[in-house]
Formats: sequence, C-alpha cells, structure tokens
Amino acid sequence: MIIGIPKEIKDNEYRVALPPNGVRELARHGHRVLVQTAAGAGSAFSDEEYVKAGANIVQSAAEAWGDVQMVLKVKEPQPQEYGFLRDDLVLFTYLHLAADEQQTHALLNSGVTGIAYETVEDAKGQLPLLQPMSEVAGRMATQIAAQYLEKPEGGRGILMGGIPGVKPAHVVILGAGTVGTHAAMIALGMGARVTLLDVNMDRLRYLDEVMGSKGRLTTLASNETNIAEAVTTADAVIGAVLVTGARAPRLVTREMLPTMYKGSVIVDVAVDQGGCVETTHATTHSDPIYFVDGVLHYGVANMPGAVPRTSSFGLANATLRYILKIADVGVHDALNKDAGLAKGLNIYKGTVTHPAVANTFNLPLSEMNELVVA
Repeated sequence: MIIGIPKEIKDNEYRVALPPNGVRELARHGHRVLVQTAAGAGSAFSDEEYVKAGANIVQSAAEAWGDVQMVLKVKEPQPQEYGFLRDDLVLFTYLHLAADEQQTHALLNSGVTGIAYETVEDAKGQLPLLQPMSEVAGRMATQIAAQYLEKPEGGRGILMGGIPGVKPAHVVILGAGTVGTHAAMIALGMGARVTLLDVNMDRLRYLDEVMGSKGRLTTLASNETNIAEAVTTADAVIGAVLVTGARAPRLVTREMLPTMYKGSVIVDVAVDQGGCVETTHATTHSDPIYFVDGVLHYGVANMPGAVPRTSSFGLANATLRYILKIADVGVHDALNKDAGLAKGLNIYKGTVTHPAVANTFNLPLSEMNELVVA
C-alpha cells in the first residue's frame, strides 16, 4: 500500500502521525510511505531520519495526499485540505465529527472512507487510540490550570499546593475516565484538594481506594446539584467528560458562572467534542484563553500538540498495529475482520456509519453490515 503522511497544519499542531520508527515498520511490511518534508520537524524528527527508516520525502501536501491509498494524520482535515479528499482514499486520524458539522459534510461529499481514532474499540469496549492522548491531555490540564491560576496569567493568584498554613487550590474534575484520572493524579501530586465527579459509582469507589491521598480527594456522584455546589468553591474546573463519538453533555451551565470565583480557571478538555461547559468554545495555542463573568476559559482543542514528541510516540504506540492491519490486508478486509476497528468507521462513501454522528446532525445511518465493502 502507498501511505501518505502530510504535515499537520492546524494552529500550533506539532505532532506527526508516525515517528520514523513507525515508518520503518511499514517499510518492513513492504509498504511505501510518502512523508511531506518537515512533517516531523515539530516533534524533532528530521527528514533524514525518515529517509533512513525507508520513507520517501515529498515536497508538498498535494504529493502526500495525492497518489496514495491511505493518509495518516493526527488532527482532522482543515478546510484547506478538503480538496484533497476523494472516494478512493482512506483517511485515518482523529475526526471528532460530532463537534464539526462542516467537516462531516465535507467528508460525506468527498466519498472518502473516514476512520476515526477516537471511536476505535478494543475487545473490552475501551478506546485504545484515544487513551494515550487522553493521558497526555489529563496531565496537561492540571499543569495548565496551575499556570493560569497565576495572577500575571489572569488567575486568582493561587498556588496549586498551597504552603504550610495556607490552604491549597480546590480543583473540581468532571469525569473520572482517563482524562479525569490523570488530571486528578497530577493535581493530588501537586498538593491540591480535588473533587472528582462521575456517574459511575464503581469507578469512583476504585479511585477513592487507590487515590485517597490523605483525605485530599473527594468523590461525588455527578448530578446538577453536586456540580453546582462544587464549582462555587473551585479555583479550577477541569472538564473531562466523554460520550464516545457524540457531543459532550453540558454540565456547567451559563447560570453557574456568576457563582464561581473571579479569576478561577476552566480547562475544558472535552472541547474536542463540543465541550462540557456551556460557555466553552474552541481556542488555539496561539490564542488560548478568554473570560466570561471573570472566569478564565481555556479551550484549546489540540492540547497534546504542545508536547508533540511525547504525544507522537504515544499515539504511534497505539495506532501502528491498526495501520499495519489496514495496509497489509486492505481496508475492507481489515474492517470486516476486526469489529473494534470497524467501530472507528465514521464515514463510508458518502454515508454516516457511526450512530452518534448520525444522531448529532440528524443524518441517515448506514450500518456496517449493510455496506458493500467487498
């Protein structure tokens, strides 16, 4: 198979879909990989490293997207890339379609086969290709909250861990999945007081046992009353809610913001899926924050792009086996033989194949078993 890896063009996105070691594995399997020049530069991978790994360096995005059968990316195609989409191409990347109607229709109109990292499932029903970036984003969320709590950054002037005689920051985390767990781990490690909310009581019991951390962790059932009460004393709120493939539920409402401290910080990691805070909208690394009612909002939709080398290695560790499967046997056989990979299929030849995307935009759904993929 001929595989293209274009340079990411989203604002301050420095990750690359595969490091050189991943390209080497594809080359060992007999596949040809076209890497756009400088695609790995933001993650400190040189063109020379890719050449040594067996890649062919191409000069333009048009070449990386052009005469190839599959394109590997990190982030969803940007509007200036829509013209590269076509009906004989497999696109394997993070899509997050439920938060992006324009992109959804662009993919549908192109006829491309769109497989989303974030909805691929393993045998346990977990999301193996989302997990590494969720780990990164969760850990970063607490670091970012700590940064923006500093007064010169617009925050309340709170030190996350406090000092002897002065209480630490109160961090409220909505969601106890991968993002929320890693955010809580870092916040507790920094000495903060953490309130962690989720609808899954078994998950909260488990985390209470393993992360109790000398009484600084409080777990609460996630409901409107508990959320409303928790945010009134929060120095930082981290949104870590995920509904696979669907738009995130809005848990912090507009009416709750006036009850929060001026200079408190919201980091909404769920912004990729529309955000779990009503006042959240997507921002960029070059313009990351804004204020509503004196509350600082951080809504960067590609947070792991700020630590691209770690993120690129972590992503490839998870994606490479699926990439090899598609390349080795072809996309049709790969989807038919791996039910978890098939869950990643969001768009197929002008139809929506993921129920959450179809429900979000009121579009007809084509079931996988109804598709002709031979």
